[in-house]
Amino acid sequence: MRSFLYSGLPARVVFGVGALSKLPEELDRLGAKHALVLSTPEQAESARSVKAALGARAVGLYDKAAMHVPIEIAEDARRTARELGADCCVTVGGGSTTGLGKAIALTSTLPILAVPTTYAGSEMTTIYGITEGGAKKTGRDVRVLPKAVIYDPRLTLSLPPGLSAASGMNAIAHAVEALYSHEGNPIVSLMAEEGIRALAVALPRILEESKNLDARSDALYGAWLCGIVLGSAGMALHHKLCHVLGGSFNLPHAETHSIVLPHAVRYNHAAAPEAMARIEKAIQASDAAAGIFDLEKRLGLPLRLADIGMKEADLERAARIATEAPYPNPRKVEYAPVLELLRNAYEGRKP
Repeated sequence: MRSFLYSGLPARVVFGVGALSKLPEELDRLGAKHALVLSTPEQAESARSVKAALGARAVGLYDKAAMHVPIEIAEDARRTARELGADCCVTVGGGSTTGLGKAIALTSTLPILAVPTTYAGSEMTTIYGITEGGAKKTGRDVRVLPKAVIYDPRLTLSLPPGLSAASGMNAIAHAVEALYSHEGNPIVSLMAEEGIRALAVALPRILEESKNLDARSDALYGAWLCGIVLGSAGMALHHKLCHVLGGSFNLPHAETHSIVLPHAVRYNHAAAPEAMARIEKAIQASDAAAGIFDLEKRLGLPLRLADIGMKEADLERAARIATEAPYPNPRKVEYAPVLELLRNAYEGRKP
């Protein structure tokens, strides 16, 4: 066995049907009395319910969270938190809302209590991202790691099946890259493989029966595991490409991840045989890249970047941005093969 380093993040998780009822107790543990509830406009109704449940402990609701955390919204939310005298943030939603909470925590001492309603996984990481001037800048800081995370599968029942599938594939992407990360280790690999397996089984069931609470629970369990490995191991080419496509070209986050993933896996296939074997086992396929593509097709997900707003004329620019600075990846990251990868993803070719 090769040498490795494992460092666990200090995350507290409350998981289960009805777990949202534990929210006041978790605020007590933090010593928090003035919570600012955050959400996107689409999740505002859920956030209002959480705010109502908190009663006098909620000092306000900020429902302007947006994809990729635009700096203007981050600064406005920070100002709102100061003006309302908030002593913590309760994030209700997916990666966009968690990301906004992280932007606030990054420049303050406010702890985050996350209540995920999608399968994004951001709530389990120290990774943050803010978009400014058409570029998404990411980093890691322990200050942005939520102090507690409440996973209640009931909160995902209203997530439409299509969005559930896209969000779930986004989570699978975290685990796939963790399997061949230069910072990987045996514990991370175990969680990554199990996370992929759980989601690959649960997502088709959700598509057939969106209110199936067992399937929703399994998917949220898988997303939790995928979130842990996202926070524990460095990511590679796939995530770099998705940050470029999202931050510089404003493509939707989850759909971008699902479209790019099988092509990034094909790019790295020969350079990461052990990871590919684990992926194939988890999704019960003979080829990792083709198996992921087939799963996405079965889930009815978009398969072409062209279908989610990418312009063919921008592919070369995207490839240049993604390859201008070196970063760890099983196979060397070079302009020509990355451009080919992007063209294949643009056209939706089966890898």
